Amino acid sequence: MKTILCYGDSNTYGYNPVSGLRYPRDVRWPGYLQKLLGESYYVIEEGCNGRTTVFVQEKEPWKRGDDYLKPCLNSHKPVDYVIVMLGSNDLKREFRASAQSIACGAEKLVRIIKEFTKEKQGFCPEILLISPPEIGKEIIYSPFRMSFDESAVGRSRELSALYKKIAEKHGCLFLDAASIISPSKEDSLHLSPEAHKKLAEEIKKIITS
Repeated sequence: MKTILCYGDSNTYGYNPVSGLRYPRDVRWPGYLQKLLGESYYVIEEGCNGRTTVFVQEKEPWKRGDDYLKPCLNSHKPVDYVIVMLGSNDLKREFRASAQSIACGAEKLVRIIKEFTKEKQGFCPEILLISPPEIGKEIIYSPFRMSFDESAVGRSRELSALYKKIAEKHGCLFLDAASIISPSKEDSLHLSPEAHKKLAEEIKKIITS
């Protein structure tokens, strides 16, 4: 059995933009991925609302992705695949982060995975780096408009090319989520059930190709 660790933010957690609650497991993309892959794979969900790559939020510093990554990897080892989809929360106005600095944060996570797993489990898992869905242009009218300003839209569109270069540099698999899915109309940030399904289907193709 192959173990797949899904490390991400609220769109991995399965935040429902309509209710503000959580989608059922079979709707969330990691859960749907499990259904698609079957019993030969074990898909682990490690999604956390508000998680960043490396940026520290003043009110919730524990949501920094690089801080939790090593304990997470150690808890679930041995892992055969690590899927990383982070960067959306890095676009929040409080960080004033460029797309390049966000990409540097994503690259740090890739380095941690490679170095830590080599030490702790004796081999490096296959890493799938996913550039996150773009921020919708209606974000300024969203319930999350206090966290994201209009500049987040343009910066989110720059992430794909930067993440792809990181994946190529480190020998990772790569997926541009924005090429297949868009954020919901409800909040311009989180995914609809159909988007979760499409994302899982595309990830399945990559893993089993």
